[in-house]
Amino acid sequence: MKIAILSCFYPYRGGISQFNACLYGELSKKHVVKAFNFKRQYPEFLFPGKTQYVTADDEAVPVESESLLDTANPFSYISTYREIRAWEPDVLIVRYWMSYFAPSLGYITRKMKKHCKVISVLDNVIPHEPHFFDAPLTRYFLKGSTGSVTLCEAVSKDLLKLKPDAPYTVIQHPLYSHFGEKKDRTETERKIGLRPGKKNILFFGLIRAYKGLDILLEAFGMLPDDYQLIVAGEPYGSFERYQEIIDRIPGKDRIHLNLKYIKDSEVSEWFSVADLAVLPYRSATQSGISSVSYHFEVPMIVTDVGGLKETIGDRGTGLVADEGTPECICSEIIRYFSTPAIRENCIANIRIEKERLSWKTFAIKLEEFIESL
Repeated sequence: MKIAILSCFYPYRGGISQFNACLYGELSKKHVVKAFNFKRQYPEFLFPGKTQYVTADDEAVPVESESLLDTANPFSYISTYREIRAWEPDVLIVRYWMSYFAPSLGYITRKMKKHCKVISVLDNVIPHEPHFFDAPLTRYFLKGSTGSVTLCEAVSKDLLKLKPDAPYTVIQHPLYSHFGEKKDRTETERKIGLRPGKKNILFFGLIRAYKGLDILLEAFGMLPDDYQLIVAGEPYGSFERYQEIIDRIPGKDRIHLNLKYIKDSEVSEWFSVADLAVLPYRSATQSGISSVSYHFEVPMIVTDVGGLKETIGDRGTGLVADEGTPECICSEIIRYFSTPAIRENCIANIRIEKERLSWKTFAIKLEEFIESL
């Protein structure tokens, strides 16, 4: 097949770009694949992070792509459609994760649907931080899809609320494997500047309001002195609200902050020193962080939102806090560390999941779905 993928690729950075690079690489083993990239993904005022792009000291997977789509310029919607159409793909794959992209991607997919199969890979149908216009915009986008791939059942339920007759399949997020192996814990703790001999809790990734770092900070303030909290990731906006909590809770001297974008080559350092990753999300569908945790065999505590219980709790790879409160998160952390059998079972189940969640398996299931349409 000739497969076109329209989404963000190098030099854009982040989890979605990483996912696209891995999918491109796997599909390219059997098919002719071409990447169509954004010329401008977001206007700068919509992106409160430091940069959307790979910097000079980042390590990223370069994917040759054609940068065409400026989401803020409707004239580029037309030219992007024409370029993809001229390539004559059998299949167009697009990624969708927020309604801002509905006008641009929806225009292109609705036009392309007349000429090839259009598969939308849905990270979210309703975003983590919803607005009144999300549903109508997403309905507009979905009309251009021949079929949709969701990464968990929670997203499927949202999809069917907006488009009850939507053809879809669920394929769980594969594991990232390009982060290398675990490093020596003692040496890495010394390098990072952590206190040795502590129970290390990790909050990792882009810091946004819906991810609940404030909940975890309040929970950490209730834990005894043998715990240590590591926060590694770039704030999406101001960190002031979190700093105010840190300044007033007990144990602030046991909180290690690394408030910057974590390069791929540095990811292994943070997971090599972690005993447990905590995802105290207020809203979620699935999380790419869980895939990284699986790779490094670090169990998780998650909240019961979106697909996290389905993809982690039901698989036995972590614990699920029934309520997204500091008290409940604190209780689950203590239960995990006080019951060695929980850790042993979680790691055993993670190893099973690592065998199941390969990019090869994802690509095969995707191909089967495309052929069924």
